[in-house]
Amino acid sequence: MLLPYYQDIFLECGTDEAGRGCLAGPVTAAAVILPVDFTNNLLNDSKKISEKKRTLLKPIIEQEAITFGVCNVYEEEIDTINILNASITAMHRAIKKLHPQPEFISVDGNKFKPYNTTPHQTIIKGDGKYLNIAAASVLAKTFRDAYMNKIHLEYPMYNWKKNKGYPTKEHREAIYKYGPCKYHRKSFRLLPEQLSLEL
Repeated sequence: MLLPYYQDIFLECGTDEAGRGCLAGPVTAAAVILPVDFTNNLLNDSKKISEKKRTLLKPIIEQEAITFGVCNVYEEEIDTINILNASITAMHRAIKKLHPQPEFISVDGNKFKPYNTTPHQTIIKGDGKYLNIAAASVLAKTFRDAYMNKIHLEYPMYNWKKNKGYPTKEHREAIYKYGPCKYHRKSFRLLPEQLSLEL
């Protein structure tokens, strides 16, 4: 059973990202403030629950959250500032959309930069420990998946509808065959050394 929050003195948001390890598409972050009495037995780390359950949870989180924000940071910016900075930037922009603003931030993972003067805590595997981070992980994942499904229609040969931009064997074979497109992250190693392309 997940705990509702990391601390109970200040108004707390949970934040998480999706798509950090992908070769294509944005990194997407969400931030969520849940009511103190929020409970949901389905809610867990988005990687541990099925797409069907994530789809069910998305409107529940959106309706029952005190506030939530979602933000994409796209390929060009990822290539400019690197994926770690892009992930943190996406989290900051998602938090900025929250009304009211949080007084404390629980962050999934072990890296974060201060958001204004708001205290924060990084929590490794936090999306499997706290409801507010798990809710953020579900929103980040579902919003990003919807975006990848949309751009799949433009470039169906990469099969993003299935792989969501992750470095699967099929995705890498398609990059080798067709070359990268505008949605690929040029700063990432898109192919193993033995299959390298001139970018």
